[in-house]
Amino acid sequence: MSKKSRSKLWFLVHSWLALPIWFFVLIVCVTGTLAVVSQEIVWLVNPEMRASKPSDDAALLSYDQVVAAIKQAQPQTQVQSIVRPDESHFALEVGVTYPDGRPDKIYVNPYSGIVQGSAPMFNFRGFTRALHGWWLVPFTNGYSWGWYLVSLLGLPLLASLVTGLVVYKRFWKGFFRPTLRIRHGARIFWGDFHRLSGIWSIWFIAVISITGTWFLIEALLSDNQISISSAPVIPVVSRESVPLSADGTAPSQLNLDRAIEIARQQIPGLETSFVSLPGNAYSHLEIGGRGWYPLMFQTATINPYNGEVAASRLLSDRTALEFVTESMRPLHTGDFGGLWIKLIWFFFGLIMSMMVLSGLLIWTKRTALATANAFKRSQKPSRQARTAPLLQPSIHRESPEGNL
Repeated sequence: MSKKSRSKLWFLVHSWLALPIWFFVLIVCVTGTLAVVSQEIVWLVNPEMRASKPSDDAALLSYDQVVAAIKQAQPQTQVQSIVRPDESHFALEVGVTYPDGRPDKIYVNPYSGIVQGSAPMFNFRGFTRALHGWWLVPFTNGYSWGWYLVSLLGLPLLASLVTGLVVYKRFWKGFFRPTLRIRHGARIFWGDFHRLSGIWSIWFIAVISITGTWFLIEALLSDNQISISSAPVIPVVSRESVPLSADGTAPSQLNLDRAIEIARQQIPGLETSFVSLPGNAYSHLEIGGRGWYPLMFQTATINPYNGEVAASRLLSDRTALEFVTESMRPLHTGDFGGLWIKLIWFFFGLIMSMMVLSGLLIWTKRTALATANAFKRSQKPSRQARTAPLLQPSIHRESPEGNL
């Protein structure tokens, strides 16, 4: 075998070995696309998650009214947290603790306060996010190797974007003259589709690849005990600040609506998304939500007895690095602007998955054809070697006759 033939053979082996890698990329893209709308899929099949209005003019209950409704239905239940989803058609997710110490998450109607059911600990949403994010590999000591395996794909994805733009000369013409030939065979169709979908998904591929690479960096920093956070460590409520009751009962605490007013005074424009109630007599009350910048939460930590703001975490408190890094996760998942943002992320995720599939089909067909041609070329010399001894005696038989 010549040196050129050996080089081609090694190239074909290299090409076939890349097949499992890109098939893995395809699975990650498909599961990520499903994960974007996984909460909506669960909402479709689980009526307990729906926030049905008892009447057309029904108003949303305040947080104090929600707690009161839960206490009326389940007097011994301790409310730990309340999360109000961005979309109004979702029920409230309330974390509770039962008298036996068992924690649970329940769905509460935000208009009537009715407890509609318990949320499973692991549902379709959790499954798709775990499958996409860390390949269902458990976290035993730091980040799992599945997290590293998936986040590492951000690098070849970013490299594919850059090299694709370099190879496709004057790619910007695809915005003005999109070409998709559907009557010239599968090879031409998938080639046109791959280029066209890549052009229109440039921004999305850049967002996904950059944020995915950040998840790799985040895991490396965390597993090496390196922190870039500037968030302060908030001490517990001092013993002297906890009021004493003469009869030994739990001291009265600030009602939630008043605490939310205090938080809004501290954080103008705050839209409260979650409330974490004190877990014991020395814990603070935490209120958080989004403001004008939808990619990041702002929080206020409040003394539950006197309403004093112990600490706040505003957008202005973040460093420039934190402002960028804390925006990575919502940019990656599309979970920051309601249903329409999710649908946009889902659409481009579907396009991106089809782009990977079309590239995989094109590459597989080329590699298979090149392998078949290499196999034919390798068999030609062997056939010639077998036929040569049969031709040689005939020449000797004819030469004497030619001399006669």
